[in-house]
Amino acid sequence: MSQPHAAVRQFATVKPRASLNSLFGGQPIETFEPGTAVFWEGDEARHVFEVVEGVLRVFRILSDGRRVITGFLYPGDLLGVSLKEQYLYTAEAVTRTKLRRYEHGRFQDEINRSPELRPQLFACLCDEMAAAQDQMVLLARKSAEERVASFLLVIARRLLGDERQPVIEIPMTRLDMADYLGLTIETVSRTMTRLTNCGVIAPSSRHAMVVRKLGKLAVLAGEGDADDKCAAGFGGVQQAVWPN
Repeated sequence: MSQPHAAVRQFATVKPRASLNSLFGGQPIETFEPGTAVFWEGDEARHVFEVVEGVLRVFRILSDGRRVITGFLYPGDLLGVSLKEQYLYTAEAVTRTKLRRYEHGRFQDEINRSPELRPQLFACLCDEMAAAQDQMVLLARKSAEERVASFLLVIARRLLGDERQPVIEIPMTRLDMADYLGLTIETVSRTMTRLTNCGVIAPSSRHAMVVRKLGKLAVLAGEGDADDKCAAGFGGVQQAVWPN
């Protein structure tokens, strides 16, 4: 009878593998209402944050006052992990958002003394770099139609995996989308209307839509070869052709 109890005791002493997100487990949850800034570009980087619920936008303001959104953050994402002395951007709640924060110095100490956390932080920074490179390609080489399609495709893949007709939430405004994609609001609205008319997407609710043709959305994003066309005159797209 002693052996099973010993096995139980031995099993109970096994510690779960450390992760970056596990550092935030004991921290209190803070709530930010839509439009509220978590921090501003140039503020002293005192904390690292984990997104628990909601959506954030991160952006910079150019010298002429224009806003450039560099990304959107979702539950599970970490915010402010660059370990710079100042935040490089402003982080603002798009929806009602819940966060946990961890003191910057303590976060660095945990990373420095943990052989498990260091490669995870490196992977996180590499993901940020890859996202920045994707954004450079999107803004420099893709047409307006490809940009909007790429945006919807990323959200569909991230939130709902491989579902054939996923319903995706789009809580950001058309202005948010325009500032992220380097387009005007009118261009974003026209492109969304074309996608709807072509049957690629369909409204589901005020802030949600059904992706009815996920494969053709990928074609429009420039990630595949088009095999059919919707109609002539859609902005001269060559790499991405509007489907039927």
